[in-house]
Amino acid sequence: MSDEKRACQVCPHRCALSEGRTGLCRGRGMRDGEIIPLNYGVVSSIALDPIEKKPLARFYPGSAILSVGSFGCNLRCPFCQNWEISASDGAEFVRDEDRYLPPEKLAELADDLRPRGNIGVAFTYNEPLIGWEYVWDTAQLLRERELKTVLVTNGCVNGEIAEKILPVTDALNIDLKCFRAETYEKLLGGDLETVKRFIARAAELCHVELTTLVVPGMNDTEEEIRALTEWVASLPNGEEITLHLTRFFPRYRMTDRSATERQSVLRLVSVAREKLRYVYPGNM
Repeated sequence: MSDEKRACQVCPHRCALSEGRTGLCRGRGMRDGEIIPLNYGVVSSIALDPIEKKPLARFYPGSAILSVGSFGCNLRCPFCQNWEISASDGAEFVRDEDRYLPPEKLAELADDLRPRGNIGVAFTYNEPLIGWEYVWDTAQLLRERELKTVLVTNGCVNGEIAEKILPVTDALNIDLKCFRAETYEKLLGGDLETVKRFIARAAELCHVELTTLVVPGMNDTEEEIRALTEWVASLPNGEEITLHLTRFFPRYRMTDRSATERQSVLRLVSVAREKLRYVYPGNM
């Protein structure tokens, strides 16, 4: 086995990988001298959901979307609600041949679900862009069938990946988890500036909605939400971007605090509406 290392180019971590090694996201690794998505076509979860559940409030409301997830994530949010798959190395899924769903089959399934109101495929549950190749391949086939491609993503990916995937994407819900660089780096293992660049570029090409989980003691001050919404509003057509402020419940490794008070969420919704037209409370 060669010890030569190469840097993965998908996200700011730029993991240095040698043969047989896997990146921090657990979804990419070096095999036979190439850095590849280890989760390509491996489905951990699949369901036909209301579009509002993504959440997308202003993209084909009342429709359904086929939601598909794999495994792995390049962040380490202690409050993750899907940690069983996002923090998984995927071994139990990769071994199960029935969980392999090639792009052609996924596009066909999405098409077959049109009579139930389906408009396309949402890549969600884990971080879809660590396996962007699967998203890209499927999106081409969906577009041929006049179906939509939706991403539910943390947006923490490098610009070269954004330029590949956004032109074939119709809508995104992007997690803007907070508006402090230190929190992103030390608590979540991400990079705020990368996420901001991704949001700004996505807003130029696609329908964009944002979600911020309001976590007590992390990002629940009026000052932080005001700074966040002022930045969003400063983007071209930023005032039209939808923001979902959702209620936190103790999960995974963050059980040291209570659920966000309903009134706290509603108060921050009012603050956000000072700058943005479309702000919705969630998990209420």
